[in-house]
Amino acid sequence: MCGIVGLHLRDAALAPRLGSLLTGMLGQMVDRGPDSAGVALYGDPTFSPAGHTSVSLLGAAPDLAATVGAALGVSVTGIDLAPTTVLHAPVPAQLLADTVRAVDPGATLIGFGDDVTVLKGMGDPVALAERFGIPVASGWQGVGHTRMATESAVTAAGSHPFAVGPDQCLVHNGSFSNHLSVKRELEAEGVAFDSANDTEVGARFVAKHLAEGADLEKALRLLGDRFDGFYTLLVSTSDSFAVVRDPIACKPAIVAETDAYVAMASEFRALAGLPGIADAHIFEPEPERVYVWHR
Repeated sequence: MCGIVGLHLRDAALAPRLGSLLTGMLGQMVDRGPDSAGVALYGDPTFSPAGHTSVSLLGAAPDLAATVGAALGVSVTGIDLAPTTVLHAPVPAQLLADTVRAVDPGATLIGFGDDVTVLKGMGDPVALAERFGIPVASGWQGVGHTRMATESAVTAAGSHPFAVGPDQCLVHNGSFSNHLSVKRELEAEGVAFDSANDTEVGARFVAKHLAEGADLEKALRLLGDRFDGFYTLLVSTSDSFAVVRDPIACKPAIVAETDAYVAMASEFRALAGLPGIADAHIFEPEPERVYVWHR
């Protein structure tokens, strides 16, 4: 079933409240996905400090920050939020990600970029958010997901968001029925996978097209042309926030738009506590239409 929440802030005055608002939204979706959860935050100064890039990992080796720092010749800071580990370094994001892969091939990279940090875990979503410190986080954009596993095992690696490109995240409610055939096509083109999750296939597909020069709207239109199944997707980058549903809009979605923010969730109850919600433009996204908002 799964639950999606996302918040894209237009009003900088709300930035200090990003984490608390997102946690409240996530808490309303626990019954849609009680087994695991994940959150992506954009712009938090603790998780994404100025002048540094970040990587998020599962299964990181002990003392990885020191090992990566020695390989890069810079100081690398680590944050242990088991099962997620976050590393920061004053080097380009791709270099940091590539170095981590080289020195710790057993770790799973679950997010990287200039602005984003991804945190995943198993268990009650609100308890995870509290343990990760999400309620006190700030920033301009956040995405969350509560998972009810259907296509793969209950693991932190199977949790959403799937963040396989720089500053990119994708969360998914539904199921891609032809993901294995798409996965084989992508593997034939050299794309590697970290899990058996159907959502990762969608994320890899979108990331590939973004890397090849498509904008987010085009990448999601191409996904709609190639993937079968029932789905609602929320996809974020450092400057965009997008929602798309399958051709018959089988999976629920609701959007609230104000001058201060754009918010999206699987159900309205996750939006009900947001400031100014009584005056928001509230609508259900139309089938197949790609909605994109830019920072």
